[in-house]
Amino acid sequence: MKRVVLFKEEEIERRVGELADELNKVYSGKEVVVIPLLRGGVVFAMDLVKKFKFPVEMDFLTTSSYGFSDTTSGNVNILNDIRTDVKGKDVLLVDDIIDTGKTLLKVKEFMLSKSPASIKVCTMLDKPSRRVEDIQPDFTGFKVEDLFIVGYGLDYQNFYRNIPYIFVFEKEEGEE
Repeated sequence: MKRVVLFKEEEIERRVGELADELNKVYSGKEVVVIPLLRGGVVFAMDLVKKFKFPVEMDFLTTSSYGFSDTTSGNVNILNDIRTDVKGKDVLLVDDIIDTGKTLLKVKEFMLSKSPASIKVCTMLDKPSRRVEDIQPDFTGFKVEDLFIVGYGLDYQNFYRNIPYIFVFEKEEGEE
């Protein structure tokens, strides 16, 4: 496998700090329920919340649309719901990447049915060239081209999430 680094660990760390600064201004004086989408969004979310200066309640939502493929099935399933009652609370959804927008649109609609005071979306990566749904993140780390990328929460067949940088995943000729 060939690794072409797209974002180095230091670049990611710097950008996460900048996003935290933005969010600290938006949520100053508020209590927020932060909901990372499992599994990909958890690495980014953990780094982000450590820099928050406002009270944070955390819960987790598990979704699935990829399975073991490198392309989305288009069917978004909510596998595990949150336990927190978000009615009247400010909610921040955190995910690793938004590409087609199908997952985040379904999750946002699902969360809106729980009557939060507000709901915003923060993604580490935005791949607008693949967007098929009318949804945009409120906060984004980096915009990326239509490449298959892994690392920093993003996976290929459930591996590489622990890599501290983001790289383009390319199989070598003859690799499976």
